[in-house]
Amino acid sequence: MTSASFARPIPKLPARFPFRRNPCAALLLGLFLAPGLPAAPLSLDDAIRLALQKNQALKVSAFTPDIARANVLAEAGRFDPSLTFRRSYGEGETPVTTTPLTRSLVQTDEYSLSLGGYTPWGLTYSLTATAENQRGSFNRFTDNFVTFGGVSVTQPLLRGFGFGAGLAGLRLARADRGIAEWQHRQTVIDTVSRVVIAYTTLAQARENVRIARLSRDLTAQLVDQNEKRNRAGQISDADVIQARARLAARDEQVLLATRAAADLQNDLRQLLGESSFPPDGPELDLVPLPPPAPATIDAAADLRRALDLRPDFQAARLGVTKRRTSRTLAQNQLLPRVDFVGSYGYTGMDRDFGTARRQARDQDVRAYSAGVVVSVPLTFAEGRGRARAAALGLRQSEADLVRLEQEIAVEVAAAAGQIETTRQRVAATRAALDLARQALEAEQKKLQAGSGRTLDVLTSQEQLALVESSFARALADQHRALATYDRVTGTTLERRGLKVD
Repeated sequence: MTSASFARPIPKLPARFPFRRNPCAALLLGLFLAPGLPAAPLSLDDAIRLALQKNQALKVSAFTPDIARANVLAEAGRFDPSLTFRRSYGEGETPVTTTPLTRSLVQTDEYSLSLGGYTPWGLTYSLTATAENQRGSFNRFTDNFVTFGGVSVTQPLLRGFGFGAGLAGLRLARADRGIAEWQHRQTVIDTVSRVVIAYTTLAQARENVRIARLSRDLTAQLVDQNEKRNRAGQISDADVIQARARLAARDEQVLLATRAAADLQNDLRQLLGESSFPPDGPELDLVPLPPPAPATIDAAADLRRALDLRPDFQAARLGVTKRRTSRTLAQNQLLPRVDFVGSYGYTGMDRDFGTARRQARDQDVRAYSAGVVVSVPLTFAEGRGRARAAALGLRQSEADLVRLEQEIAVEVAAAAGQIETTRQRVAATRAALDLARQALEAEQKKLQAGSGRTLDVLTSQEQLALVESSFARALADQHRALATYDRVTGTTLERRGLKVD
């Protein structure tokens, strides 16, 4: 006979729904579980929805992709041009070799406005306009404006040259963003899988409580029957004592099963986002799980899907990408620094600022410079060390990707085997359950007819309880095996029609 905890179907989910909080739904579901209020029936789909809305681990994990996106924005912002204004005033005194000693005073006013930035291929540029007024004792403090307008650049030719070096930070940030998104998806999958397993395990524990109580009730009936027959002189006191001893043991089994179910209920409540677990709180009313639908297993095809959908494998792939970027940057930094520096513009000089500015604007006086700056480390020890570490790190990440692929293949094969094994166990324990019931009925008839023994009836009762527990465990294991297979193949969300926003 199929256990009642696994008998009725549950309503289907919509094809897809977002994970973002729905205030009305959250309020209603929260009221269902609020202490002191009657608990509404909670289906597995409702439990998953509630966990996706309120689970604390998911709330924490949801920040990670947003942080990674902000880091990408920060890295992209390195290429934004910046506008800089500068105003300075300075005074300086220099001694004049006369007797007595006198000092020459120089006053300097400087103004500058520049637009500069950094390009993805390593070029640093600045469009600058400056004006300097230097006066002092040497010219009787007469204004003397010097203006300049032009562009200056610094272009690395070896170290720091090219998109590989210039975009390394942005590429690493983008890889981190992808890893964060896959890791959050993994957290969602793990949460859904844990809810399915916790819900199924709690249903199994409730079934164990029912079985323990039924076994105790059967033993209590046997005690009552034996006492009546003992008073009638049909059986000995030993038969009554045996039945009473077993009844005490069955009472303990009920207490242990009830305690285990209460602890498992708290585990499920925690997954659903609750923060208080009063001992006298309402009991969750679970909607019975339906028998699992027959699963079609294609291990080879599912392994290929797992490699495409498993978040940990995709994150590991992005980890290899990060290592390659780091290796490229480290190899570039191993080169000596050779930079081209240059500037081109126009200057003006006059006692009147307007005239000096007009000379620069009209390009009356040209000014330019060009040169090379070379910096060569004597040993290259730091660069060689970083390049070697980056190369080894890349090889390590590639080897770890191969290891993870093998691990996924083993997990998929093991999970597929568990599905078939649990299916066979359900069939075997269902047959054993029917036989155990028949055996108990036969022993009870023999005892009532006077040809049986109390000990044989008690043994048959224990055997029936064990077989019922095995049947409930096999059904629960079948649900858990399917949930595990979905998780190891990365299809948990697709199977349940969920989508990560």
